[in-house]
Amino acid sequence: MSALLETFGLSVTYGAMTANDSIDLKVDEGALVGLIGPNGAGKTTFIDAITGFTPTSAGRVMFDGKEINQYAPVERTRAGLTRTFQSLELFEDLTVADNLMAAAEQPKWWSVFADIVSPRRKNANTEQVEWAMDILGISELRDSLPSDLSHGQRKLVSVARALAAKPKLVLLDEPAAGLDTAESQVLGSHLRDFLGNGMSVFLIDHDMGLVLNVCDYIYVLDFGRIIAHGTPAEVRANPAVISAYLGESAGEMQAESGAAVAGLTATNEQGEQA
Repeated sequence: MSALLETFGLSVTYGAMTANDSIDLKVDEGALVGLIGPNGAGKTTFIDAITGFTPTSAGRVMFDGKEINQYAPVERTRAGLTRTFQSLELFEDLTVADNLMAAAEQPKWWSVFADIVSPRRKNANTEQVEWAMDILGISELRDSLPSDLSHGQRKLVSVARALAAKPKLVLLDEPAAGLDTAESQVLGSHLRDFLGNGMSVFLIDHDMGLVLNVCDYIYVLDFGRIIAHGTPAEVRANPAVISAYLGESAGEMQAESGAAVAGLTATNEQGEQA
């Protein structure tokens, strides 16, 4: 697989503080790659840097074979690099369907003339919107206003809006934050479905179970530096990762590992009894 997104020595500094320190990272085409790290590790800063919302201090950002350091955020979006925001930036006076349509259309100055000449372009956008709502199980919310939705539903709409543009790579910044168990399971069950629709996914989330269960490859960020990377199994067993997550997250990782072993043991015992 070829690299769709790649950073070389990417750094972001704010005065004397270094938020991202010489980050080398790669997302291959058709892959689901995760980025995890404790609070304050620099994860969102990294997303802001590669999408153009925060200037980089050093390093290069390559996307789809082109260096995009000088691209404005809207230019990166048009190139096929879209993202979600933790702050849930939805248009409050538009319905869910219209929120997604606004993202799918990405209007240009000549859009009105194009719609007159080729109305099928609008139909294609409608199909994208319907697909994005359907894949996240929120079709019944299409006529609702964001103000009428729960926090978890708003998060799912935010993800669907990023998908509606049919990007080459979608960057999901904490999509499971605020979701209840059922909503998180819905999201997790569909993440890999995105890959079958010509997309790649870069996932940042505090939900360790979600990241470890769905990603092909994971990077771990701590104090602005990549301290480990590898398959989920390799990351789970890495001493540097366990050390960085001492406390609640480490306990969650150990609990998940124990639950997996317990489930395997139970399955083996049932097989032997049968």
